[in-house]
Amino acid sequence: MDFHELIHKRQSCRCYDAARAVESEKLNAVLEAARLAPSACNGQPYHITVCHGDSARAVAKATMGMGMNKFAADAPVMLVISEEAYVKSAAVGARVKNNDYRSIDIGIVTAYITAAATEQGLSTCILGWLDDQKIRTLCGLSHPVRLVITLGYAKEGDPLREKKRKTADELISEIR
Repeated sequence: MDFHELIHKRQSCRCYDAARAVESEKLNAVLEAARLAPSACNGQPYHITVCHGDSARAVAKATMGMGMNKFAADAPVMLVISEEAYVKSAAVGARVKNNDYRSIDIGIVTAYITAAATEQGLSTCILGWLDDQKIRTLCGLSHPVRLVITLGYAKEGDPLREKKRKTADELISEIR
């Protein structure tokens, strides 16, 4: 699958096959892509906690407040992305330039994870609606949880939806 096929195929899955486990080699390929993702000063100011089984179900439940993300209960793997401290050079740059490099880096690693999962035939959904304290306790984390990514196989017949995005004219401008 080339890159353009991949970006057209990737979508937020909300219908997982709960009976189908994610193979270790596919999960490892996704995690290796995450490990190689670029970050400010190569500092990787995040940690990825991989949850399976009862742990995945408990994390999924911690994303379901107010009736949200009910589909997460069927995802066999939950990837918890927590924020870690900056390396010194990135901390200085963030302070001097008043820029939140950690959030940028978490966005980049998330894009790598979701693209690599799609390449492996897996589906994902990025969840920002979550109970930080509950997930920290479940995963033994001391730093804030920023995202949870569901990971698994979409149920057979789950259709590829039309992408609803801004037009290029609305999104892009050029200055020459």
